[in-house]
This record gives sequence, structure tokens and C-alpha cells, in this order.
Amino acid sequence: MRLEIKRRTFLAGSMAAAAAALVSGCSRPLQNVAGAPARRRVPTYCEVCFWKCGAFAHVVGDEVVFLEGNPATPINNGRLCARGNAGVGFLNDPDRLRCPMRRTGPRGSGKFEEISWDEANAEIAAKLQEIAGVHGPEAVALFFHGSAGKYFTHLLKAYGSPNFAQPSYAQCRGPRDEGYRLTFGTGLGSPEPTDIENARFILLIGSHLGENMHLLQAQEFSEAVARGAHVAVADPRFSVAASKARWWLPVRPGSDQALLLALIHVVLEEGLYDREFVERHAIGLEELRAGVKDKDPEWAEFRTDIRAATIREVAREMAKAKPAVLIHPGRHATWYGNDVQRARAMAILTALMGAWGREGGILVPHAMKVAKVGPMPAYPESNRPPADGAGTKFPFATDGIASEMREATRTGDPYPVKAWIVSGTNLIKTLPNTAETLEAIAKLDLLVSVDILPSEIVAHSDYVLPECTYLERWDAFNNPAFKRPFVAVRAPAVDPRFDTRSAWDIALGLGQAMGLGAYFPFATQEDELREQAKASGLDWDALLRDGAIVARETGGTTESPVFDTPSGKIELFSRQLLDAGFDPVPLFYETPPPPDGFARLIYGRAPMHSFGRTQNNRYLSELMAENAAWIAPGLAERWGVRDGQKVVLENQDGATTTAVRVRVTERIREDAVYMVNGFGHHAPGMRRADERGAADSDLITRYEVDPHMGGTGMRVNFVRPATA
Repeated sequence: MRLEIKRRTFLAGSMAAAAAALVSGCSRPLQNVAGAPARRRVPTYCEVCFWKCGAFAHVVGDEVVFLEGNPATPINNGRLCARGNAGVGFLNDPDRLRCPMRRTGPRGSGKFEEISWDEANAEIAAKLQEIAGVHGPEAVALFFHGSAGKYFTHLLKAYGSPNFAQPSYAQCRGPRDEGYRLTFGTGLGSPEPTDIENARFILLIGSHLGENMHLLQAQEFSEAVARGAHVAVADPRFSVAASKARWWLPVRPGSDQALLLALIHVVLEEGLYDREFVERHAIGLEELRAGVKDKDPEWAEFRTDIRAATIREVAREMAKAKPAVLIHPGRHATWYGNDVQRARAMAILTALMGAWGREGGILVPHAMKVAKVGPMPAYPESNRPPADGAGTKFPFATDGIASEMREATRTGDPYPVKAWIVSGTNLIKTLPNTAETLEAIAKLDLLVSVDILPSEIVAHSDYVLPECTYLERWDAFNNPAFKRPFVAVRAPAVDPRFDTRSAWDIALGLGQAMGLGAYFPFATQEDELREQAKASGLDWDALLRDGAIVARETGGTTESPVFDTPSGKIELFSRQLLDAGFDPVPLFYETPPPPDGFARLIYGRAPMHSFGRTQNNRYLSELMAENAAWIAPGLAERWGVRDGQKVVLENQDGATTTAVRVRVTERIREDAVYMVNGFGHHAPGMRRADERGAADSDLITRYEVDPHMGGTGMRVNFVRPATA
């Protein structure tokens, strides 16, 4: 799957980029010296993960010499994590895609030839028109992640297709958002509106604060712990957060729901809930009470391996801190297939603590308004509903379901999907069961990838459109809903390297070639941003000088919350769920245990890596070049493996990994194996990442689909050392 480009200039460009990478720094300021070019400071916000921390790029000539956090953006308080500091590593990565390419060999061979942007746009547009002529515009689907997604979503809507999805919904946060929406009438968004700094009690259910490095949350968690906040962590692994906790609750994998229901039971039976808040704002208390009447701590102890006395102690201490109680909602929530109901239980516990819209709990933030500008036609009406079943087959899905879009492509049901545009997401690693992804790709007439690096999905594409990095482009204003609203700007620190373009420019070029120029009324994104700033009353010069404009008022707490539910109240008992045939009060369903000789595969994050996007970054790969398989001593003895040994893991279906180093540790239960996600790439063009460590995704051949919203529960796979 190595990319093979016909022109010698590609190799020459790689050598030049490698040389530039060796002389540019990512974390140390360079001093101006006499006769040296002046240093410029350019505002940006980070794109290494979705947190989008505000930053300044310091530039000398055409090189970014270091990055620093922007103190004006309240989302990171002037700091950058290791990933943010290493952003320049993407700019100078010698493996970057450099020019548009057309496939010349079989899909997956990685054989391409270089073409011009005009050729790429014309050929892609012609193929899309041909597909639409036979199957309709709905036969084109978009998969995306990151800031670029909004431009391609706009392109697809203008084309008349309703089929766009980001794996961050059905493979990550979706069940969480829908569980809270069913309870409070609103999802949680990104960043999550948590008031960690003012919490007096924090409950983490499998959430790895500090290791996921959502920067402000990590800062606030440290401050809360230093001030004496009590922390309880339910996790089969002794995480970094667990090391700061008063209670580590090493739950049996799959039993988190039993723990939550037992906590709710104690709170109700002992009258520990916020009576005034619940009576004023909630409905369904008696139905909830009946639903958990038999879910006492003794019932939960048998299922969770957590002592009943400990569960009672945690519930009582939590109640003492109300309403400054944060039941942290987490982010990656697709575990076992009934994940919306686990999120519902967490939301219900939040409501019982009176911690919605209250200091120290879940806030109700708001955003600064940014005006839409430019004359633009209305989007055409689609003749068919989305192919992924969002809102129909999965009645409570409010976003695109990437795995179900793949299924529609693979089966042709409910109608054929014949073209994919993929932006910023490596579907071969992101979606569970790689074989199904490859089967779907084989059914496509066209696959277009927009990316920065030659990942696995790129090697299977028909056309590759090279995107420039976030340090080389303008981008949409960042104005998230937050407790301190702000608007941040991203400006290009340097010109795009090689023959790369921003996603905005790529969408513009494709749109014009597709005859959709009327939907792109601005010649440049800078023109659009200037017009938006003017229409929104934002000082353009101040934005470029300070990087952000912050609202004077703070938000998030309210004594009069509004709930966009059918009842207008917090719904502890959900009539919506009952009418759709689901449990109106969360119940517990047993998760099958590992077969003999196997352990459950669980996975998570490391603070220096973002999913599978950062392993080729030379600065971050030096911090963590490969992952390991965490195994408890008893399990290691039964398996006959030792600490530091490399083993090949296989799952219950016979799927295997590359060899991975074993880490024998007391910090994990004996029925689980833990791996950091994102390693084990099979992409020779990514020379630092290829075959380094092992891919947990290679072992995720099975998944349980959440019937509420289509999320893929992926912690249903079991592993052991390969026997062959």
C-alpha cells in the first residue's frame, strides 16, 4: 500500500521537507538577532485534536519556529499540551501529501500519478455527475472529521445529498449526547460544559481525564483535586485519574450500569437527592424509584465486584457535596450496545444531585453569535431520506451514522451509495470491522480522499486531494458554546507547502467544477471572514492582534433552566422511549463474560496522541513510539507471558495484531487487556507510524449496535496470545 508517485520532483520535495523539519523547532522560542528576519506572531487555534485551543504561531521567514498558547482563549488559558506544541511537526512532516493524485493501480496498491487541481476537479465532477445521473445525488456520501467537514457538508447539501456523517458520532460521543438529550432536552456538544473547577465531588465512569488531555478539563481537574474535591473513578484500569481519587472502583467490564443504578437506589431510598430541584424541574420520580427499587448495592456488588458498603459510602459522600457534583459525561461512549441508557443513568444521577445548570455540575453555556453572510441559493430538497436510517431506523439519532452509511454502501439498502468523499478521517481504522469497510469500498464507483498524510484510506482512494495543515490556512471562526463565550480566529502562519490547498479552497474548486458556483459567493475565505466579522460586530483588527474576542459576561449557571423535552421538564421517566418500544427507565443487561482463556479488550488514550492522527509526528512519536498491552500478573502467568515480551494478540474470530509489547501491571483487572488506541498503522507511506505498536482496531471485528441511535458498541471483543 505504499504510495508510488511518477515524478522525481516528489522525492526531491520530500528531501527538502525533511531537511526543513530537522532545523525547525516546535517548543523553544528563537531570539531575534541582528540582520535576521523579523519574527511575526500569527493567531491560530490548534487542530491536533477537537479541543481547538487558542494559540499563536511565531514565524521567522517562512518557518514556524514555535507555538504558544493564547491567554485570551478561555478554553486553554494560555497553555498548550504536548500535542499542541508539536503542531509544527505536521507542517514539516516529510511524508506529507504534496499534490493531487489519480489512482493508477488496484485499490489498496497505493499506486498513483500526479495530476493538476484542474484535472482532479474536472474528473471528479464528471464522475459525480455520472453517478447522480444513474442513481441520484443521494448516491454520494461524505465522511468527515474536524474543521474541514463544514465545507464539504455545504458542498453535499448544495448537490442535493443528505448523506454525511462523522465517525465521532456513532463511534464515539453519540450515545452520550442522546442520553442527555432524552433526559434534559439538549446534548452536550464539544467541549463538554463541565464545571470541574467548582465541583466538590467528581464521579468518572471510564473517563480518562489527563490521559485524554482535553486541556482545560485537565487543568481544572488538577485544581479541583488540589482544593480537596472528592473523586471516585469507576474503571477496570487504574488510570491517572484513579491515582488522584479517594475511591478507585475497579468495576467488572460491562457492569457500569449496575453501579449507576445502585447509586441512584441509595440516593432515592435514603432521601439524599435535591428535593427542591427535582420537585421543581423533573417528572417521573416515582417511576424511577420503582425501576431501581431492587437495584440495591448488594445486587450491584455481585455484578460489579464493588463492595456494597463502598457503593453506599460513595453515594452518601456524593450527596453531601450536592449540587456541586459532577457526574462527568465522558466522551467516548460506544461500549456495549446499550450505551444511550448508561448515559441516561448518568444524566438522571446528575438531575438527582440538582447539578444541571449549577456551579460545580453540568453548565448551560451559550455562544457568541457569528452572522452568516453572502447571497446563496436555498439547498435543493432531497428526494430520499438519509441512507443511514438516522431518525427512522434509529429514531433518536440526531446526526449522521457513519457505520450505517457504510452498511448502506455495502448492501445497497435502502438505496445504492456509489461515491464517498472522505475528509480528515481514516475509515479503515475508525470504523469497526475493517473487512466490512473494505467490502463497502469495493462497491464504490468513486472514492475521493482529502487528507494531509498517506493513511490507509488514502491508499484505497481513486483520487487524493492534499489538504494543507491548520498552520497554512484561514478557517471558520471558532465560537463554541462555553461558560465564557469567545470567538477565535485562525490565520495562515505560512503559505501552503507544495501543491496543497485548504479545505475551503478544495470545496470551492469542486463546487465550481460541479456547477454549484452560486453556493460559493466569496473568492477567498479571508473575504468571507472579514465580512462575517463586520456583520457580527467583531473588530477584525483586534481578532488578528489578540487571536480572540471574549464576551464580557460569563454563563452556565441558571436558576430557571429551560428543558427542550416534550414535557418541558427533566424526564427521569421517558415517555418518548416508552412509545418507541424502549426502556423508559434505564435497566441493566448482563454483558457476556470472556470465553475461557480470553480477556476483554478495552482501549483508551494517551496524552501525547490523538486517536491515530499523531503517530507520524516526529515530536510526538519520540514521546511515545508504540503502545503496549496492559495485563495483570495473574493473567500473564496463565498466559505464560512476561513483562516486556512481545506477543501477537488474536481475538475470538481469529483476527490478529502485529507484535505488541506486554506490560505486566497490578493496575488492571485480570479479566481485561488495555491498549492505547491509534497505533499499528499499515501504511508504509507514514514511515514513523507504519507497523509501530499494535492496532486495537484490528481486533474489533464484532460490535453491538445501539438501537436508539445506531452507535457501535466496540468493547465486545476478547483477546489472547495467538496460538499459531
